[in-house]
Amino acid sequence: MIAYANLRGNSPVLGYEIEPTRIIVWFKGGKAYSYSYNKAGAKNVEEMKRLAQLGAGLSAYITRNVRYLYD
Repeated sequence: MIAYANLRGNSPVLGYEIEPTRIIVWFKGGKAYSYSYNKAGAKNVEEMKRLAQLGAGLSAYITRNVRYLYD
C-alpha cells in the first residue's frame, strides 16, 4: 500500500495500490475497496489512479462517481 498524501488534510483515504486494471483504496478504519475496469469503468479507474498519485480529490471523486461500484 502506498500512503495517500492527503494534501487537503481532510480525506478519509489512508492509502492505495495501483494495478493495471484496478485500484484498491484503503480508508480510515481499515476498510479496503477495489475498483476495477469491469465494475467502475476504465475511465473512472484511470482518473482515480491519477488523483491517488496527485494526493488530492480521490475521496470526493469516489463519492460523486463510483461510490457503490466497487468489486
